[in-house]
Amino acid sequence: MAQVTKATMIGELLQINENVAPILLNIGMHCLGCPSSQMETIEEAAMVHGIDADELVAKINDFLAGSPA
Repeated sequence: MAQVTKATMIGELLQINENVAPILLNIGMHCLGCPSSQMETIEEAAMVHGIDADELVAKINDFLAGSPA
């Protein structure tokens, strides 16, 4: 099972499981295709969007735990 941290890059996260995109889109991260967002960490993206990075990482890891790789 894949696990991510606040230091995981958005681009890397989408390579781990592209089905995580709706989680990011639902919290306002609509720039997933933007080249600069691909090199942003989950923590940096959360900060820009005013979201708690720890809660976001937990939500993503919960999703990944229940999702086939």
